[in-house]
Amino acid sequence: MTPSTEPEFYLTYQDSAGGIPLLLIHGFPLSGRMWDLQFPDLAEVSRLIAPDLRGHGSSMATPPPYTMTQLAVDCANLLDDIGINRPFAVAGLSMGGYIAFELFRQYPGMVAGLILAGTKATPDNAEGKKGRDAAAALVQAQGVEALVEQMLPKLFAPATYQEDPDLIAFTREMMLETSVEGAIGALAAMRERPDSTPTLTEIEIPTLIIHGAEDQIIPQAESEAMHQGIAGSQLVIIPAAGHLMNLEQPELFNEAVTNFLLTIS
Repeated sequence: MTPSTEPEFYLTYQDSAGGIPLLLIHGFPLSGRMWDLQFPDLAEVSRLIAPDLRGHGSSMATPPPYTMTQLAVDCANLLDDIGINRPFAVAGLSMGGYIAFELFRQYPGMVAGLILAGTKATPDNAEGKKGRDAAAALVQAQGVEALVEQMLPKLFAPATYQEDPDLIAFTREMMLETSVEGAIGALAAMRERPDSTPTLTEIEIPTLIIHGAEDQIIPQAESEAMHQGIAGSQLVIIPAAGHLMNLEQPELFNEAVTNFLLTIS
């Protein structure tokens, strides 16, 4: 692992006990709380570590911009700090998937399994980068609240957004915990992230790809392309779920992840 060059920097995290370590990396602009519905089930087969990324949740914010390498090193340093010196599995949702790819590249031999949920290997195109810039400008001018209200309806299947006000309120509250620095920093990291498409053919470890059938942010074709590119990977499509399929259909999500973890434990 890479020693921290920021001695006062810290990440907050949740941790369970037992089994193969599974690092749960949240999406943008969320926190480790997005995995709350996974802990009761998955902790029976794995040791779960769910950090709040830099500038998100209760973790420390630093001035932007951030990079994917920086966010991956943060996670690796956390595992080192809590004494995990054996190979571990990584589950990343959306932005968390981009970090999972970076962990695989930066720490060869340490990642024992990959779970790529609601994410993609391709980088931002010109239009995507323009969207990141617009989102960063919105946060700078109006705060995180403006971005949250813009993003929130897109994170769920339409029926979920209309029929589950408690889940929507929980997600809104979690998103609002993201700092301005954290949001702008993460947007920069996503904007400049590398193309992970060449990495797909290098992945020879067990890999599970999960996609919400009604995801409004990442097209299903992206998950299918990763499945085709990663030899031996599994692809699970979660029905009646959008981008945050782990919150919308936790039982189906947990079942898929449990079955996968049992094959690599």
